[in-house]
Amino acid sequence: MNKSSNLETEPLFLSACWCKPTSRTPVWIMRQAGRYLPEYRKIRSQVDFLTLTKTPELAAEVTLQPVRRFGIDAAILFSDIMTPVEGMGVKMEFNPGPVVTNPLRTASQIDALRIPDLNENAPFVAEAIKIIQKELPVSVPLIGFAGAPFTLFCYLVEGQGSKTFSQAKSFLFAEPQLSRMILEKLTDVMIEYLRGQAQAGAQALMIFDSWAGLLADEDYKAFAYPSVCRIIKSLGHLDIPLIYFPNQGATLLETVKDSGADVVGIDWRTSLSVARHVLGSDVAVQGNLDPMALFSSKEDLGSRIDNVLREGGPGPGHIFNLGHGIDKNTDPDRVAFLVERVRESSQKDLY
Repeated sequence: MNKSSNLETEPLFLSACWCKPTSRTPVWIMRQAGRYLPEYRKIRSQVDFLTLTKTPELAAEVTLQPVRRFGIDAAILFSDIMTPVEGMGVKMEFNPGPVVTNPLRTASQIDALRIPDLNENAPFVAEAIKIIQKELPVSVPLIGFAGAPFTLFCYLVEGQGSKTFSQAKSFLFAEPQLSRMILEKLTDVMIEYLRGQAQAGAQALMIFDSWAGLLADEDYKAFAYPSVCRIIKSLGHLDIPLIYFPNQGATLLETVKDSGADVVGIDWRTSLSVARHVLGSDVAVQGNLDPMALFSSKEDLGSRIDNVLREGGPGPGHIFNLGHGIDKNTDPDRVAFLVERVRESSQKDLY
C-alpha cells in the first residue's frame, strides 16, 4: 500500500483509496458510461454492444463521456466483466445481457477452458486504456476492472443472468471439485487480465463480485473468498489501489476485511458507518447511495446524499458512489446535481 504520495499533487480519488486526507470527498458512479447518457445512446445506435467494447476508439470515447459531462473524479474503463472469458474459449452473445452458448456442466468442458497469454486475451482493452490515458485530465485516474471468479462462475454455469442463479448454486454444491476447477482457472485468467490493464495504464483496479451475496458466509469462505484473496495478493506488487465490491455482502464484511483490498465497495443495504466499523480505519469504503434515489425530488436527493456523507464519517477513506450501477432511465441532470452536491457538502479543512 502506497501512502507516500504528495497530498497536493495526487488525485483526490487515489488519496481517498489510500485513506489519506482529502480536501473533499471524491465521487464517481458505477456504470457512469452507459445507457442513461444521450451521447452514449447515439454511438450505441450505430454499433452493437460487442463491437462497441471491442473497438478501442469507441470504448475510449464512451469512457470519457461522463468525465467531460460531469467532471467526476475517476473514470472507469467501458467494457464488460465477461470480456476476458471469451479468450478461454467460451462462446456467448449479448441479448441484452450475456448468454453463454454452452453453459459449463461437464468435466470435459472445464478441462477445455484455456488460460490465454497476457497479451493474447482481449488486446483491444489495453489499446482502449492507452487511448483514454492520452485524453484524461491528470486529476482523473482510470479504473480498470474485472469480474470476480465466483460472479463469472455464476454466468458460465447458469448460462445467462438470473435473480437466484439456482443452476449455478446447485452445481456448486453438487460438484464442489469441478466448481473449484472453474474458479481456479478463472482466478488465473483474471490475475493476468487485471495485470495487463495496469501495465497499459490503469491507475486502480476493481473486482466486481455482483453475486457474492448469494452465498452464506461459510460457502463464501469456501468458494468465492479464496479467489478474491489470491487475485489481490498477486496484484499487490503493482502498488495501485485494489477495490473489491461484494454486492449484497453485508454479512460477509467480517471476512472481507482481511482480503487485502484497499477499498471495499458497499451497497445501499448497509450503512457506511457500520461498514467502516467492521472493516477498520485502514480500509477505504466506496458508496453507497441507492441508485433509485436519483428519481426522488432534488430536496430529498440532496438530503440522502448528505446522509451518505455523514455515514461515511469525517475521517479519510470515503469515495462517494452509488450502491450499485446507475439505472438506464436516470436523468443526467440528477447526476450533475449529485456530483455538485457531493463537492459542496464534503469540503474539509485539512489544516
